[in-house]
Amino acid sequence: MTLVKTTYNRRSFLKTSVLAGGGMMLGFSWLASCTPTPEEVLNMPKEWFNINGFLKIGENGVVTIMSPNPEIGQNVKTSMPMIVAEELDVDWKNVIVEQAPLNTDVFTRQLAGGSQSIRQGWQSLRMAGATARQMLVEAAAQQWQVPVAEITTAAGILYHEKSSKSINYGEVASAAAALSVPEEVQLKDLKDFKIIGTSRKNVDAKKIVTGQPLFGLDYRSEGMLIAMIVHPPAFGLKIKSLDDSAARNMPGIKDVFTIKTYNDDYELQWSDTSAFPEMAVVVGNTTWEVMNAKKALRPEWEPIAPKRTEADVFGRKVVTITPAELESSEMHTAKMAEMAAKPGNVLRKDGDPEAAFKRAARIIERHYTAPFLAHNTLEPMNFFAHVTEDKAELAGPIQTPEFMEKSVAARLGLPLENIDIQMTRQGGGFGRRLYGHFVVEAAIISQKMKAPVKLVYTREDDMTFGSYRPAYHVTYRAALDAENKLIGFHVKAGGIPESPIAANRFPAGSVDNYLAEDWTIPSNISVGAWRAPRSNFIAGAEQAFLDEVAEALGKDPIDFRLELLQRAQDQPVGENNDYEAARYAGVLKLVKEKSGWGQQSGGAHRGVAAYFCHNSYVATVVDIAMESGRPVIQKVYCAVDCGIVVNPDAAINLAEGGVVDGIGHALYSAMTFKEGVPQQSNFDKYRLIRHSEAPKAIEVHFVKSDIDPTGLGEPVNPPIIGALANALYKATGKRVYDQPFFTGNQSLG
Repeated sequence: MTLVKTTYNRRSFLKTSVLAGGGMMLGFSWLASCTPTPEEVLNMPKEWFNINGFLKIGENGVVTIMSPNPEIGQNVKTSMPMIVAEELDVDWKNVIVEQAPLNTDVFTRQLAGGSQSIRQGWQSLRMAGATARQMLVEAAAQQWQVPVAEITTAAGILYHEKSSKSINYGEVASAAAALSVPEEVQLKDLKDFKIIGTSRKNVDAKKIVTGQPLFGLDYRSEGMLIAMIVHPPAFGLKIKSLDDSAARNMPGIKDVFTIKTYNDDYELQWSDTSAFPEMAVVVGNTTWEVMNAKKALRPEWEPIAPKRTEADVFGRKVVTITPAELESSEMHTAKMAEMAAKPGNVLRKDGDPEAAFKRAARIIERHYTAPFLAHNTLEPMNFFAHVTEDKAELAGPIQTPEFMEKSVAARLGLPLENIDIQMTRQGGGFGRRLYGHFVVEAAIISQKMKAPVKLVYTREDDMTFGSYRPAYHVTYRAALDAENKLIGFHVKAGGIPESPIAANRFPAGSVDNYLAEDWTIPSNISVGAWRAPRSNFIAGAEQAFLDEVAEALGKDPIDFRLELLQRAQDQPVGENNDYEAARYAGVLKLVKEKSGWGQQSGGAHRGVAAYFCHNSYVATVVDIAMESGRPVIQKVYCAVDCGIVVNPDAAINLAEGGVVDGIGHALYSAMTFKEGVPQQSNFDKYRLIRHSEAPKAIEVHFVKSDIDPTGLGEPVNPPIIGALANALYKATGKRVYDQPFFTGNQSLG
């Protein structure tokens, strides 16, 4: 067992004796703090506000474990309580899971993003369960008048073997709640895990498949009105005037007005990204009535002025320059090509890359591009708000509730403690719901209407609002000497408005002469994190280029990568390499074994790729066949090193989703613009992968590990794009450099 300090103080634990029911509640916060309010001390759990990782035990031994982080389909609502339950040593069938509400006085990092929920909460969730178990053991020892060391636990039962006594947790819960929290506790040895590492069904599965209300769009409140927004039709425009006379007289319409989401003197947080801070609002009784009234509005638009804004990005001031032009995709393509031809900002330089390229017998140079992408969550943006003079109650799907609580408080002029945000289950996020302007909008509308309001975006509202994945461009060059050896490597990457490059990732550290540069182009098209930010492009381009280099060297693609990784492991170049070469090589070896790489593949054409991001390593092999010039993906093999796997079935599902997501967007998806106007506003023009186009089979294999869990929601997405590109080359003899690989109905054959 591992002995850990609980670092107990009044801001670390909250315990209370549930006098009426004889139960026990223990609240635990990782990363922060706990200040019990009088309500929390005196009342039952349903009266508590958002708690991060707490549990309560009833007199019958049933345990309720709160899941602290937003649930966007990544299954943390099941996996996080599993970690607590493991250390508590309770039978999972006796566990009830509830979504914790937000409480920034008690907890921090109630956030879904960066594949960090399990990684950040691992030790502290374990400590919460272990601490509760230790207090139950001490209570039983006192009741039986025996040494604590003689008490054992299993499946929610306390045992004293010498006296043959046993008792369930619920029977000593009240006594345990009266004890002091121990200063240190023992965590289980990994070999003793009974819940972690076993597959447990999604705790909301039955509710989801039976259509029970879980999501923001399901939320209802007595007297609730429906609100919708009308934003400018083009990036680079703003509202000038609004003729709302016709809309106001339509059935069911309560009001029409304009709002400003953020005041000019407000210092934006990173999560306050909003392309259109001023917009028109229609409020009415029903969705249908409001949608019809929107069509009757007659707004007039005018160009924006250039602006400079500052945002607080985790304590760092970031300046953004927003130009005032109406941008088009043709303009973007030309500007990126122009920037790619110029010297970039040097991010890393090992050896003498300029000399290596001068003496090279052969230089391979390739350019790769990718367009803007929309997030297209199945559940469009929505949020409920009921704002009164002294408080604001909000509920809905948001990945950053803690940050948006601050934004709402600042915009409404209310104390932070008077803002209550309840988290609903989310019908997809992928990074879109990191940016909660729609939460603030709902609050402003409710405040204006003096009534409960649910703001709902249509698909068109959402898809044309922005916060897209940026457009990217990267140039790769490899220098080969007269003996056909790799002697230099150069990557120069940029985008609109950010660069995708991670200068210290592989193959940095494996080549003597290495140069990484970047550049950016400002834009008024708003962008944000999109599943596996930056990696979702750069990984595919890098891995496709490495295949070309391997082919030029006459080497097997996997063997070539393993040679580079062996060099990075044995004689690394530089000191800032941000990956572990042995683990990187490990997933390549595993996928090589599981896919039977190098053996007959039933006529399929195979591609391979591997990548490290979000603290995890993933390698994939794709098998495709061509039918009528279009790829049929027969099978995908995926090898993952993400440390300890908490819930294998859920982890497999998450990996499979990342595979399908990456393939679909690489093959088909793009957001394009003409004079600032998005050319895709719904799924009739924005192409997503269809069921018949998904892989026929996906095998996911995890590296057995005793390393603490790392990321999983995002790392599987990036390498699949490179593996797909390499398989397409094997199938057609043609390399693909620009995403999407298909436009319209053209053939690759």
